[in-house]
Amino acid sequence: MTKRLLACLLYLAVALPASAAFDIAQLMGDLAKHKGGRAKFVERKYLAILDKPVVSTGEMTYTAPDRLEKRTLTPKVETLLLDKDILSIERDKQKLSINLANQPEALAFVDSIRGTLSGNRAALEKNYALHLAGNSDKWVLTLLPSDQKIASMVQRITVTGNKNQVRIIEYLQADGDRAVLNIDPVDPGSGK
Repeated sequence: MTKRLLACLLYLAVALPASAAFDIAQLMGDLAKHKGGRAKFVERKYLAILDKPVVSTGEMTYTAPDRLEKRTLTPKVETLLLDKDILSIERDKQKLSINLANQPEALAFVDSIRGTLSGNRAALEKNYALHLAGNSDKWVLTLLPSDQKIASMVQRITVTGNKNQVRIIEYLQADGDRAVLNIDPVDPGSGK
């Protein structure tokens, strides 16, 4: 009887698929399912030359796979619009457009955001080594530049989220300055 029970348990152990560990492929798949939305943000920039962080607030809108608008409302109104490889900046009635295809380091930085939001692993791995910790309910993705030119500007990017929602993006620049962007998704059904 004991041998039969052990044989049955062994059979079940082999026949049942092992519980898959949460990995980068699963995270990218979860993020790719999120096709966009609106969020409020609070960004804190910690600069070595200042005693206190510079705090800005506003709204963001993301439409997969490559349109991101960040509208800063305080302390000063500014709109950044990334549509494919064109970055448009509007501030104090002045407008500027930059084709990021001509600036590979800036495009790599932008792709860290866009690649994460869209779940595009290939875009991320083109310029970063990816390290994931946590589980699908609460995860931390760390991007470490694999290109020396990018590493001369950015030491690391840390993205924290839950399920398919990015909640915090922290940029640590090579010079030690950093920015922390807290993202609070707006539920379209709540009227927020």
